[in-house]
Amino acid sequence: MLEFAWPWFFLALPLPWLVRRWLPPAQRPEAALRVPFLEDFDRLPAGVGAGGAGSRLQLWLAALAWLLLVVAAARPQWQGKPVPVPLAGRDLLLAVDLSGSMAQRDFIVGNQRVDRLTATKVVAGQFIARRRGDRVGLILFGDRAYLQAPLTHDLKTVEKLLDEAFITMAGQKTAIGDAIGLAIKRLRHKKGDKVLILMSDGENTAGEMDPLQAARLAREEGLKIYTIGIGSERPVDLFGMAGGSALDERTLKAIARITGGRYFRARDTRELMEIYRTIDQLEPVENDKRVYRPVDEYFWWPLGGALLLALGVAWRGSRP
Repeated sequence: MLEFAWPWFFLALPLPWLVRRWLPPAQRPEAALRVPFLEDFDRLPAGVGAGGAGSRLQLWLAALAWLLLVVAAARPQWQGKPVPVPLAGRDLLLAVDLSGSMAQRDFIVGNQRVDRLTATKVVAGQFIARRRGDRVGLILFGDRAYLQAPLTHDLKTVEKLLDEAFITMAGQKTAIGDAIGLAIKRLRHKKGDKVLILMSDGENTAGEMDPLQAARLAREEGLKIYTIGIGSERPVDLFGMAGGSALDERTLKAIARITGGRYFRARDTRELMEIYRTIDQLEPVENDKRVYRPVDEYFWWPLGGALLLALGVAWRGSRP
């Protein structure tokens, strides 16, 4: 749609007419050269003197040049169709435990018994899809912590990278402190709300950073951490014997308390889904729709036309 950014410039259209009507004509100085044969000027061709066709053409060219100049000053613009703009939401990282104990099949999804990681993929994937407006990233940790997906508005890519993760991909052990430390590093210079959702089914058994020390550093950086303990307190093998590492609820609760977050316990899929709904309420997504309309400037077209017409007027006036 064609619009003018400064339409009030059209008020200047009658300015030349007002100047000619209300200002006195310029006084021409008396010629210093007297011509003794004035009768020769009576034989000039029609149109050269005042009121001739040449003068009228110059007048029309000048008027059209002025019109184009005013149109250019009003800044004609073509506004395109509205384009949605990503909302400036919070920066949110998910840290998912891939240690060997995540293979415990104590969750039910679609009437089928699945391991903890599979249940996490289903529920966390739905959570990611609802975070439109936030920048979401993914950290996977086992023996060490790895940034699988940097902060991005491309939620489908984050979902896909989470779906491609597999147990022991990052090692057999659990480096909770290193996962928090990596999140601090990625969010250190970010402004606005910063959130980490850390999911684990064990205790810190690897890594270089102590989880509580990492939590204190996160608090200094303004990073809020929600911790989720998954599964039973002690993994059970096929023979009903306890094995693997126990869920360290005390540490997970302390991390959440230190950073101003909250600790959740997910013993089954229903509880896990309810946890993510609660986090949605605690960290709501902005629902305001924002758009912008791309604008193309076209003032240079009438400006160029005015310049060409002005040159034509000057050329016409210079002809003998």
